Amino acid sequence: MHYLIGDLQGCHDAFDQLLAEIGFSPSRDHLHVLGDLVNRGPDSLAVLRRLRGFGASATCLLGNHDLHLLAVAAGVRRPHRKDTLDALLADDEREAWLAWLRQCRLADSACGWLTVHAGVLPQWNSARTLALAREVEAMIRGPQFPDFLRVMYGNEPPRWDDTLGGFDRWRFIINVLTRIRFCSADGLMEFDTKDSAEQAPPGFAPWFSHAGRASVGEPIAFGHWSTLGLINRPDLLALDTGCVWGGALSAVRVDGGRREVVQVHCRQAQAPG
Repeated sequence: MHYLIGDLQGCHDAFDQLLAEIGFSPSRDHLHVLGDLVNRGPDSLAVLRRLRGFGASATCLLGNHDLHLLAVAAGVRRPHRKDTLDALLADDEREAWLAWLRQCRLADSACGWLTVHAGVLPQWNSARTLALAREVEAMIRGPQFPDFLRVMYGNEPPRWDDTLGGFDRWRFIINVLTRIRFCSADGLMEFDTKDSAEQAPPGFAPWFSHAGRASVGEPIAFGHWSTLGLINRPDLLALDTGCVWGGALSAVRVDGGRREVVQVHCRQAQAPG
């Protein structure tokens, strides 16, 4: 059985409860975790230890919090006051955890679903998204990554161009796959607004709402946007249901033509604001 799971963010107790609810067996089942494995919750180290222990039975995506951890560990990003990464960064196996994260993916496919952390640009279909993700994954695993971390953050370039190269190209792809919420029909991304889909700034809409997007009809599952809540459509699954904020941790079974939603309620680990 194949399960897609929303943002864990270090909430190990809820993850443990969810695994019990679905009766997960690594010899039989496969987890597809949609990024933000760590941070803001109480036990990121235990989450990584659990996921790594599942070996090939768990496929994990990188989210913005996971990339933040890599940047903080490299000394190129200041910790946020709400980070909960100290135990992981102080662990004797710190370098092994960071190396394991660098092997995670930015996009994948599971039982006919494109899986991403945040979303897809209107100009990209599933095949294009996967190809671009592979480009950046190769860089993250290679010798250029430490240099890239120093320039990873920023909102430029504002629009996609096939001729983009180097750091600008990689930054743009990461911004789409780990940060996008609202964008214009021609692919201009807006990063300031984190509200619900109904609160789109003028000229923008949720990335999945554009009728002419190249991925229309291609099933996509994503996390990242907790204020959306659960979206369970034939072609769209939004699975960040705000576990770290006291919401729920969600899993959806997607294999065999059967869709089953399983949720466990979470103790609030972070105060709003």
